[in-house]
Amino acid sequence: MNSESPRFLEELTRVPRVAYFSMEFAIRDEIPTYAGGLGVLAGDLMRSAADLGVAMVGVSLVSRHGYFRQELTADGEQVEKPDLWEPARFATHLPTSVCVTIGTREVWIDGWLMIVDSVHGGGVPVILLDTDVERNAAADRALTDALYGGDTTYRLAQEIVLGIGGVRMLRALGFSIREYHMNEGHSALLALELLRDEQARGAPPHRALQAVRLRANFTTHTPVEAAHDRFPYALVEQMLGAVDAGLLRSLGGEHDLNLTMVARETSGMVNGVTCLRSGETLFAEPIPSISNGVHSRFWTCAPMAAVFDRYIPEWTSEPELLTRAARIPAEELLAAHGQAKELLLAEVRQRTAVSLDPRMPIVAFARRMTSYKRPDLLFEDVEALRAIGRAQPFQIVVAGKAHPRDDRGKQMIRALHEYARALGSEVPTVFVPNYGLALAKLLVAGSDVWLNTPLPPLEASGTSGMKAAHNGVPSLSVRDGWWIDGWIEGVTGWAIDGEHESHAAALRAKLRDVVLPLYAAGGEPWAAVMRGAIVHNASLFNSHRMMRRYAAEVYLGAA
Repeated sequence: MNSESPRFLEELTRVPRVAYFSMEFAIRDEIPTYAGGLGVLAGDLMRSAADLGVAMVGVSLVSRHGYFRQELTADGEQVEKPDLWEPARFATHLPTSVCVTIGTREVWIDGWLMIVDSVHGGGVPVILLDTDVERNAAADRALTDALYGGDTTYRLAQEIVLGIGGVRMLRALGFSIREYHMNEGHSALLALELLRDEQARGAPPHRALQAVRLRANFTTHTPVEAAHDRFPYALVEQMLGAVDAGLLRSLGGEHDLNLTMVARETSGMVNGVTCLRSGETLFAEPIPSISNGVHSRFWTCAPMAAVFDRYIPEWTSEPELLTRAARIPAEELLAAHGQAKELLLAEVRQRTAVSLDPRMPIVAFARRMTSYKRPDLLFEDVEALRAIGRAQPFQIVVAGKAHPRDDRGKQMIRALHEYARALGSEVPTVFVPNYGLALAKLLVAGSDVWLNTPLPPLEASGTSGMKAAHNGVPSLSVRDGWWIDGWIEGVTGWAIDGEHESHAAALRAKLRDVVLPLYAAGGEPWAAVMRGAIVHNASLFNSHRMMRRYAAEVYLGAA
């Protein structure tokens, strides 16, 4: 489709769509409108919607300054730089503006249109909301600049733009929306706009809420408190008005406005993203689960994809057919992985000037640097780790960003640099800066073992191990999040056993006694675990399966 055509919007708005609201979307590496797993999940879901022909439209903020570009000093000090991007390079400016009221001000919102392409042609639209409009005051022009930036007032203003402004933009553009889907609670104020619409039609409050619940759905990912936005009611009243603040108080908690509660109370379908996350760690009562997945074609490296193409030609359309990877010969799996490893080593060398040995196994840890992810767990006893490396040589690659206000996360990055210096050449360890989509794709394909060490039960789901599995890379992980469902000991990877306090020792023991000896055996023994990861994990934990479940159980099920 030609986005310059005057009929372009007419084509997009011709069919009713599901509107998928997310504070972040990871569409491509050059567009830094994402901070981590939540945005990557949103991007993968939209890719699968495009491939499967599910009529959707994404809504987010333009985030002109991105999240941040990470630079590191020699001592591991994280330096945050703006990750600027120009929407006009990748998106089409839309001819429609809408307005929201924030406090006493009118804030105008423009939109940018991106298309998430399908392998079959066509695609699904994503609308990026932009307040950098001439008629806005300077402070309001900056509201859509920084992803998760600013203070509480800035964040609430952003969520007014996303939730309320997003609904108004879709309406103004002529989209017919049959369902609204909130990816976490950041967009929960869309429910306020829908409630206003129902009440404007004369519906009493209880009928208005029933009508909204027929059209709204909510996916919640994590019990970690920081992921659930809360705002003082005094601020809510100041920015939205007393009437709306009173309505929200009935939905969002007594003491302050909890947008997760608003999303839950206004949605007809609420789901978690793993079996564990469906239980009482999130809410007082169990909720249904639709397990996360990753986009198979996007996350499988070219060498491994070529092998799949030879043995499983339909795998990109039907990833469940990856169960047939059991027939792939060991030498072809190992050769494809060797090519992926060389690509990773070249990128590590380019970013850090460190040359790793392709003959030695690489244990990789890459995710957000924060306390509950425990990036330092492997390094708890440096001397014991050094002894393992002397007996069975291996290498460690680490990557990840700490939130700009997470001082503990930044301290962990500095500590990881100290551990790397202490281990020296006995266990070569390198921290690769500026973790993003491009580096993630190389890491999940080129590492030999994917390490995951969250503090249970705080893992939202975790999708990096699913990406690794698509490339035949087994996981070594604490049994939390998705790994509870994906783990088959010695078949898809290995579990880190024991209680929280003993995880570090259990990790070293499993690495020393099981993982490294098996890698040294090479050939068919190691290839068998690679196959197991593909056959049992990649075939299930993919976003085509996830998208089909949302379509059948949430969107069609609510019709």
